Amino acid sequence: MTKPSLPELLHAAVTAVGGTERPGQAAMAEAVAEAVDDQSHLLVQAGTGTGKSLGYLVPALAHGERVVVATATLALQRQLVERDLPRTVDALHPLLRRRPQFAMLKGRSNYLCLHRLHEGVPQDEEEGLFDPFEAAAPSSKLGQDLIRLRDWSDETETGDRDDLTPGVSDRAWAQVSVSSRECLSASKCAYGAECFAEAARERAKLADVVVTNHALLAIDAIEGAPVLPQHEVLIIDEAHELVSRVTGVATGELTPGQVNRAVRRAAKLVNEKAADALQTASEGFERVMELALPGRLEEVPEDLNYALLALRDAARTVISALGATRDKSVQDEDAVRKQALASVESIHGVAERITHGSEYDVVWFERHDRFGASLRVAPLSVSGLLREKLFTERSVVLTSATLKLGGDFNGVGASLGLSPEGVEGEDLPQWKGLDVGSPFDYPKQGILYVARHLATPGREGSRTDMLDELAELVEAAGGRTLGLFSSMRAAQAAAEELRGRLDKPILLQGEETLGELIKNFAADPETCLFGTLSLWQGVDVPGASCQLVVMDRIPFPRPDDPLMSARQKAVEEAGGNGFMAVAATHAALLMAQGAGRLVRATGDKGVVAVLDPRLANARYGSYLRASLPDFWYTTDRNQARRSLAAIDAAAKADGR
Repeated sequence: MTKPSLPELLHAAVTAVGGTERPGQAAMAEAVAEAVDDQSHLLVQAGTGTGKSLGYLVPALAHGERVVVATATLALQRQLVERDLPRTVDALHPLLRRRPQFAMLKGRSNYLCLHRLHEGVPQDEEEGLFDPFEAAAPSSKLGQDLIRLRDWSDETETGDRDDLTPGVSDRAWAQVSVSSRECLSASKCAYGAECFAEAARERAKLADVVVTNHALLAIDAIEGAPVLPQHEVLIIDEAHELVSRVTGVATGELTPGQVNRAVRRAAKLVNEKAADALQTASEGFERVMELALPGRLEEVPEDLNYALLALRDAARTVISALGATRDKSVQDEDAVRKQALASVESIHGVAERITHGSEYDVVWFERHDRFGASLRVAPLSVSGLLREKLFTERSVVLTSATLKLGGDFNGVGASLGLSPEGVEGEDLPQWKGLDVGSPFDYPKQGILYVARHLATPGREGSRTDMLDELAELVEAAGGRTLGLFSSMRAAQAAAEELRGRLDKPILLQGEETLGELIKNFAADPETCLFGTLSLWQGVDVPGASCQLVVMDRIPFPRPDDPLMSARQKAVEEAGGNGFMAVAATHAALLMAQGAGRLVRATGDKGVVAVLDPRLANARYGSYLRASLPDFWYTTDRNQARRSLAAIDAAAKADGR
């Protein structure tokens, strides 16, 4: 029998999921197949509605080698495992004459730990463990969550937190889960044979396609101990998120509360001298942190350095002592010891990293109204790490609706450790970029309106003219507005102002769960939804409920953001344009994601309004506009209002 062609396979898969074949999807599938066959790398921008999941799954399954697919969001992981993969495998089975297996793999703390559930949680103040089920009042929210978790443990096949509906609080989940550092390991644990996390790993080892997340991919790359099974092809979806997720995993943090918990956990398990030294070091660190002012530490101050050295040395002594002593009076000593060790090792690692003082790290203080001060350390750049760990031993495909910024892929490529496209070199990973477009007719479906007449937004102070403009636009649109704001304070001020002015329901992020807000927004066309960052990327509301997307200002990083400003400075010192490489790239990516909320289906129409004149007037404005969908462009406020009113009238005539 002749081998089925890629177009045949794609046709079968698209038919099975009830989709429509798109030229962009076919072009993407061909490019992915070529990259996998050549063991080269591909960056592919595929606009909303292209059907990019099948664009990479079909060629990957046809190739036959093991594939890891890493996504940023839980929603896409679920879509792949529960919808796209089962249907695609069924559709391709008659043509491929084999049935590829697939599995989901997450970090250990996402799975229910049977040891924690049955034996209890190591308690900080007391020896041994305590039973959270007895400690929590059955009538309390925590008690009810724990009882539900215990019942669920008898019926779940996966133990995966995301399979529990409705979910439980983080506090409840913490009572029944462990981090990889706290885990006793399957060989030492009484429940090792039934462990949900180990079962997920075993399924992944046998699967042809493993679906995971960016964070686990980062852990696999950074920590050196392989978490993912060996694979020949890596596909990174939602790739615009990868750098920030890897940075998050590579960021260390120290807080007085965290250090105090480690002291309490270790105190009963080591000799008095070691415990006292850690206690003294903890108190010294806490004193320094009481005076901490937010901001970057270009050099670690002497008093902080002294406190960290004391903490590092005391932690090292405790780690040695924890390994050398045994105390049979402690109930379930192995579990208690493992949690104490994990806490102290974490403190030792961060203190060591900051006192070591690498020029490739950025150190800063943060202050939180509720949690107090924290000391943080993050890599100045993750591009070298990504180049070395991702692109050396496998073919990598990175895809997203937003990878091409300012007209090319080089900005995103540089953040991933790639040289400009087409540059040859012995140690340089070879890659190509491909934009397969979108099935949407952006110039006919959408308008980009820039409010050129408004005052340039300052750092502080109210923007009365912006709020007036916003109210007029929302009124013209008949509601139907998604408001994307650069800060929570701005979103709250706008919601408060418009609730007083307009007879339209205004929903505000934080007043309800995100899922509930989006559901209510989609259900009523007159409703508006205002919020910040997670709305810029997480809202998928096709149809008449979202016909106006407003951005209050260009979302540059805050000037006092320690990590972003350090990265900008490093580019400038190397002779580059720090503002364009860091701040403008950051803003372009967010704006492209935000503008992408408007047109989600072929029948959608509407306006993206940017209430920041710099998009029209500043030199970098053309770079940012080139990163957005190709909407019809205007700075005429009357034109924007007339268009919104016409779109609203048409939707009402259709009964929407």
